[in-house]
Amino acid sequence: MTRLVAGVILLLLSVTGIVSAGRDATGDVLRLPSEASRFFRPSDDDEVGTRWAVLIAGSNGYWNYRHQADVCHAYQLLKKGGLKDENIIVFMYDDIAYNYENPRQGIIINSPHGDDVYQGVPKDYTGEEVTVHNFLAAILGNKTAITGGSGKVVDSGPNDHIFIYYTDHGGPGVLGMPTYPYLYADELIDTLKKKHASGTYKSLVFYLEACESGSIFEGLLPEGLNIYATTASNADESSWGTYCPGEYPSPPPEYETCLGDLYSVAWMEDSDLHNLRTETLHQQYELVKRRTLNGNSAYGSHVMQYGDVGLAKEHLFLYLGTNPANDNFTFIDENSLQPPAKAVNQRDADLVHFWDKYRKAPDGSARKVEAQKQVVEAMSHRMHVDNSIQLIGKLLFGIERGADVLKTVRPAGQPLVDDWKCLKSMVRTFETHCGSLAQYGMKHMRSIANICNAGIQTEQIAEASAQACVSIPSGQWSSIQKGFSA
Repeated sequence: MTRLVAGVILLLLSVTGIVSAGRDATGDVLRLPSEASRFFRPSDDDEVGTRWAVLIAGSNGYWNYRHQADVCHAYQLLKKGGLKDENIIVFMYDDIAYNYENPRQGIIINSPHGDDVYQGVPKDYTGEEVTVHNFLAAILGNKTAITGGSGKVVDSGPNDHIFIYYTDHGGPGVLGMPTYPYLYADELIDTLKKKHASGTYKSLVFYLEACESGSIFEGLLPEGLNIYATTASNADESSWGTYCPGEYPSPPPEYETCLGDLYSVAWMEDSDLHNLRTETLHQQYELVKRRTLNGNSAYGSHVMQYGDVGLAKEHLFLYLGTNPANDNFTFIDENSLQPPAKAVNQRDADLVHFWDKYRKAPDGSARKVEAQKQVVEAMSHRMHVDNSIQLIGKLLFGIERGADVLKTVRPAGQPLVDDWKCLKSMVRTFETHCGSLAQYGMKHMRSIANICNAGIQTEQIAEASAQACVSIPSGQWSSIQKGFSA
């Protein structure tokens, strides 16, 4: 009788997957708990609604290789997770894979020993189609507002789940784009509010990689929209590039550019390894936060979360799907992926590329001359923008007060600026007289916002800008070449 009962129990346990129906070569019968979980998890057919994803790299230029590499990696992750191309919308300039600087033509990698992540990536919106207008229209599902591209939009319904991932340069209250104008925080938040009001999603997750990315949601993203956002940095610090020349781990020697961004690589490499049916958004947030901060604030940033933080209890599977190859992974609340010994400030990644290119080029070669020119132009642009902003601050607020007013950081929970129209007007006025802020100059958005917050009128900053800038530089970073960021 005892044997019969034991046999029945064994049979029941084998059906539930706790033990195998037979013994293996070692005689062991117990299975891993992670194997048992597959018998209790919902199947794809049990999921309510459709998963949608919008992926956008907001830059161009080979020195910004990492942003398009990030987006391509994200696409591959989602594809392996089971999302269909019709539900993944990709924005990227697409000037990296076949760039003359790329040592592996037609291939993009996101880590030193990584596979090609470019193959199969949809070309939904490329080149001059990567605009703020198209990006926001795609989120809203507004096909008639789209210009060019595949016309694909988030045509979601009330039971659907949306994942948005943005990677690029940024600044306080602003996100870069490869085309002008840039994307300002108020425009993005207004779009998310409209999407919620349309009743066309159940929940939305937003992962944001950019310098000062916390400022995009700080004091702006309300609770109650069923939106959970995490950012690479807080509202007052840079984010970081990784797998860069001269760092460890470094890219293959033929590469002269950073391959990825620290926050982005952290969440994607975590997702590549784990069973996303069992890992929650919160668990990933904690792992990514520890890896991105790097235990050393000199080479890392503070990953933040905003919006409906309660959504973080949900499993990543709901948004990213999961790779079936990871089904037997048992989650361990510990980072097996170690942070790099060093990282590169996002705003300095272009200089790292130009310098590495100069260092490796043969003496007297056209390539060395080109690299030297790029370094000089980049540094000249930086000095021009920095000096112009500083001088305008002194002209408006006095020599002693100017620097303090421009550097003021509002308390946590307050948005960057009270009047976003004022900010955009001030930016355009500055660029009219002094030239484009460009990707580097976005760091000064807080200074311009503080000028608005101090009650300065457009006429006053126009006069100060005209005094500070006697001419507009004509280099590649100039507004003469690129247009206006606002």
